[in-house]
Amino acid sequence: MTHYTLKQASQLLQDQQISAVELAQEYLSAIEQRNPAINGYITLDKAATLAEAQAADARLAGGGAHLLTGVPMAYKDVFCQQGWQSSCGSKMLGNFIAPYTATVVQNLLNAGMVTLGRTNMDEFAMGSTNETSFYGATRNPWQHEHVPGGSSGGSAAVVAARLAPAALGSDTGGSIRQPAAHCGITGIKPTYGVVSRFGMVAYASSFDQAGPMAQTAEDCALLLNTMAGFDVRDSTSLERPTEDYSRDLAQPLHGLKVGLPKEYFGSGVDAEVQQAVQNAIQLLQAQGAQMVDVSLPQTELAIPAYYVLASAEASTNLSRYDGVRYGHRAAEFANLDEMYSNSRAEGFGSEVKRRIMIGAYVLSHGYYDAYYLKAQKLRRLVANDFQAALAQCDVILGPVAPTAAPKLGSDINDPVQMYLSDIFTIAVNLAGLPALSLPAGFTRNGLPIGVQLIGNYFTESRLLNVAHQMQLNSDWHTKAPV
Repeated sequence: MTHYTLKQASQLLQDQQISAVELAQEYLSAIEQRNPAINGYITLDKAATLAEAQAADARLAGGGAHLLTGVPMAYKDVFCQQGWQSSCGSKMLGNFIAPYTATVVQNLLNAGMVTLGRTNMDEFAMGSTNETSFYGATRNPWQHEHVPGGSSGGSAAVVAARLAPAALGSDTGGSIRQPAAHCGITGIKPTYGVVSRFGMVAYASSFDQAGPMAQTAEDCALLLNTMAGFDVRDSTSLERPTEDYSRDLAQPLHGLKVGLPKEYFGSGVDAEVQQAVQNAIQLLQAQGAQMVDVSLPQTELAIPAYYVLASAEASTNLSRYDGVRYGHRAAEFANLDEMYSNSRAEGFGSEVKRRIMIGAYVLSHGYYDAYYLKAQKLRRLVANDFQAALAQCDVILGPVAPTAAPKLGSDINDPVQMYLSDIFTIAVNLAGLPALSLPAGFTRNGLPIGVQLIGNYFTESRLLNVAHQMQLNSDWHTKAPV
């Protein structure tokens, strides 16, 4: 049962060939057996899961249930869910039980989805390898000595390992797409503002965006239909008409114009990754798509611009963790200032401290204009580059990361190298565009490789259409490590 796609599981539940309780029990059993090897889940509550499954069965028996009713779902630990620990992978929030539920999670619960548990993540979503978590690194289910990518590495790993049919992730600089690529699944980052951020623990507020991760593009479309929507509690939420993101899945790709940025095909990209992109190009050409050469000249500047801006926002957002109202409080301190400093020193990991310090520095008097303001100007130039490129094509195709999943420990002590692994994903977040990662091959050693599709604002349905048609004509997305 645990190898069903979300669509397949949904159909079986709707036809009452299986029950939600049976399906949940199958996943819980698989999690008990296989999760210790990959450390994808960090919080489970079997009683709560089975109670939700029983409620889903009652809805299914009554007729007219939502398409997602009874389907199990995993949630990255950055999303609050009432009654569940929401630690954001940090000691700072190790004792925090959420008193309310994130809007995106509530939307899925309202549809009748069944919570399997909370997935591991880089601390406060800061990282590209899922090694900065207070709960230990998540391991790639394909090869346990390799990372799953980050920061949504736990969500990607449990979907790839068939310990959940789908999972919720968040993407600040590539944190859905990069782990999806490293684990051989599909993940989409929607246009900024399409999915509510209310109840999602903030890292960098002008970048953070929730998105679905699943085996197929069709599964992601079905999830996005329920996840998206205006939320009055989120000031960055966009008030737009309701969309059916699965409406264009069956459209043929004949005449599709696919942009190939010359900056994405340089010497820094591993040969096997380049081959995977060529595989995707050939697959699209076989379906009648046309390739168009485009340029994104600010690509190299996207990384410094992003890390200045995201760190600045992180330093502001994380200032709320002071040991006073909630979260970790140091046991020993002599005065209020010492309580603040001791609590933060004990509660935050090294990568989080690094980004807080960078952010405080670039926002400080005398450096604001030199760094922060200049990075904001670069952000506009990056967005303009994409608009110029997308005026010549319908979607942009390229690699998700320069290499397949690195080995555990290889990048964690070299922050610059870790930051460089996001070179092809970060610019999308700077511009607020939608982008999707889908499987496109494997290395000689059997590690998955993904490719990225980037679209213009609000073209999620087109990206999902292209990915779905590619998956109808390939089988990379059907492979599993178990």
